[in-house]
Amino acid sequence: MKTIKVKDVIIGEGIPKIAVSIIGTTIEEILEILENIDREKVDIVEWRADYFESVFNPKRVLETLKLIRKSLIDIPIIFTLRTLDEGGEKKIDIDYYTFLNKEIAASGDADLIDIQVFLNKEKVMENIENISKENVFIIGSNHDFNKTPKKEDMINRLKFMESLGVDIFKLAVMPCSPADVLDLLSVTDTMKKLTNNPIVTISMGSLGTISRISGETFGSSITFGAIGKVSAPGQISVEKLFNILQSIH
Repeated sequence: MKTIKVKDVIIGEGIPKIAVSIIGTTIEEILEILENIDREKVDIVEWRADYFESVFNPKRVLETLKLIRKSLIDIPIIFTLRTLDEGGEKKIDIDYYTFLNKEIAASGDADLIDIQVFLNKEKVMENIENISKENVFIIGSNHDFNKTPKKEDMINRLKFMESLGVDIFKLAVMPCSPADVLDLLSVTDTMKKLTNNPIVTISMGSLGTISRISGETFGSSITFGAIGKVSAPGQISVEKLFNILQSIH
């Protein structure tokens, strides 16, 4: 598998890298979360800007990202503007989504930007082109909070991400049975043999917890832990996640 080096973090090699999401609604909440991040246990920080109360004020968003960057000088930052359709906090117009991602990429303060690949195809390609020009890594993502699709469907979604030329493929699904979790793990194992790109797969909720700790075995390169509030169902605290990953490495 091809690895991606972001600052000193190598994604796609060894133990899955631990990411945490900043989901504060105000600058004060964001700063408090930053203070509580354990730099020894966290590899990557994601800013879920859709939680931010001033997300529709581009100037405030850019200023806030710069504050996050100053606090996390050596830690890779993912900028994510999640839409309502895929579990985000706000309804976000596709044109604003595209505009803001372009501004973020140009700012130089984000190392990776998450792009939902099943939005309007023309706009998805515009996002990819804008971000690639700034040499920012792209995570192509898809989230299904209702079900776990059939294995062939999940493989096709990940292959579609590959066809777009993004750097990392992320798929998160909701299991309704243990068999769904096994399907997701099987798809991950299959895709790691079919692609050179790093993959991130998640079976959400408590039923899918095993998917958050078994990435080294099956091929998922990043796992998301929680500091306080969770940004997705089934997340484990960073402390527990770190200890489990170390013990099974």
